[in-house]
Amino acid sequence: MSTPDVSVVVVVHNAMPDLTRCLNSLVRQSIGRHRLEIIAVDDGSTDTSGRELDWFARLYPETVRVIHQPYSGGGLGAPSNRALEQATGRYVFFVGATDHLGREALERLVTAADAYGSDVVLGRVVGLDGRHIDQSVFAGNEIQIGLFDSALPWSLSNTKLFRRSLIERHRLRFPEDLVVAGDQPFTFEACLRAGRISVLADYEFYYATRRVRNGQQAGHLDRLRSVESIMNVVARLVEPGKERDHVLLRHFSWEVARLVEDDFLRLDRPVQEEVVAGIRTLADRYLTDHIRAQLEIEARLRISTAQRGTVEDVIAVIRQDAEHGVPPTIIDGVRWYAGYPGFRDPRLAMPDEWFDVSECAADWLARLEAIVATWNTCPDGERALTVIARTPRRDLIELASGPIGLTAGDIVGTTLETNRDKGGTNLRVQFRIGPFLEGVPAGGRLYPIRSQLTAFGSVGSAPLRAPIRPPVSRLMARRGARFYVVTPTVNHRGQFVIAITPVTPRRVIQRLRRKRP
Repeated sequence: MSTPDVSVVVVVHNAMPDLTRCLNSLVRQSIGRHRLEIIAVDDGSTDTSGRELDWFARLYPETVRVIHQPYSGGGLGAPSNRALEQATGRYVFFVGATDHLGREALERLVTAADAYGSDVVLGRVVGLDGRHIDQSVFAGNEIQIGLFDSALPWSLSNTKLFRRSLIERHRLRFPEDLVVAGDQPFTFEACLRAGRISVLADYEFYYATRRVRNGQQAGHLDRLRSVESIMNVVARLVEPGKERDHVLLRHFSWEVARLVEDDFLRLDRPVQEEVVAGIRTLADRYLTDHIRAQLEIEARLRISTAQRGTVEDVIAVIRQDAEHGVPPTIIDGVRWYAGYPGFRDPRLAMPDEWFDVSECAADWLARLEAIVATWNTCPDGERALTVIARTPRRDLIELASGPIGLTAGDIVGTTLETNRDKGGTNLRVQFRIGPFLEGVPAGGRLYPIRSQLTAFGSVGSAPLRAPIRPPVSRLMARRGARFYVVTPTVNHRGQFVIAITPVTPRRVIQRLRRKRP
């Protein structure tokens, strides 16, 4: 029997009904089943996932191999490693059991890897069901990119094509003690060891859904242990300096910052204490001045307060955004500072430059918060969402040298009114629904709302926060023969977003199943 080109690894735990779509996307790959081996590990599923895997193995016995094992605890590590021990393909590709591939994905990836001599190939990943996938690394096709001079550190999932000889030469395996993000240490080291890493951005290779492996979202302590693990791996393999900082910036900006987002306020006190202690350790160990200066103001001050202060200090900084709104601006000479709790507090001894927003004054001015959102009907009968945003700055109109508005991706809202009262400045903007319904992919689309203005010779922009979830209902909208659910909501970062979800028979069936007693 000839060596397969690709060993596809699928780790499965209670993945029905999405698992069926995943498996169909694999056996129908244009590369042909004779060039594949699919190794599916049933990690203690209690739904019908195991039976579905066995069914596909009976249908395609030369291609699909199933391993059943007791539940390993929720992480990818143990089942992925077991599959790697049995893989025989020239390349290995990992697929989430609730995700699926474009039909030509594996053929394109293998062809590129063979043509370029690549050890790792990234194909464009797109998110479904509102899942955000950073697209920075997919700006264009690249025969070779570097780990330390590209956006690759922002794309460290294992959804890539890996040369198996690279994996075996360096005995690369997944850590087995991580419930979440256990693929990142593996992917980072593979990219570090790779002779060539290529990017293919001209095709939608991988469709990623919101993934819950163990029946619930990973908690703060699981995520803390995960980021500790990956940062320690990076530090072990990369000497201190700009290269290490380039990678660790991603982890402070994303994983560490997520630990002190608005939902931190709802944690039990012992968990808050442990999270703050963990962040303090990571910051003392790895947070250089170079990294800190590149963090967004919210992340920089929340992480820095955890490093220097107490849980109560961290809560005060988070509450400023989550409950009180845009903080005041402290002007000292020609410098502007964000008036967060802790500014010039001798007990915390945080330098002024950590609060300094002078170099991004236009962005700072653009920080608004949504206070009202309502549905209304335009004169031509089209439905529209009207949003009222507010800032405590009464001088916003004078400082802005042009229109002040809101955008949703590429969609620009119509500014109906800008006015000032005793408490600040209000902005009323209308978004017609029609543009949101154009070209919506099967998995839906998420539109983060941003405020935008011009001041001090530059364009400023900031996410529109919503300290309180806007009391506005979902809307059913129609475009041609298709229906969509339009949901104004607030994401985990406290930012106002509009979610567009196609109404399909499959979604209706899933909702009915969830409601069934």
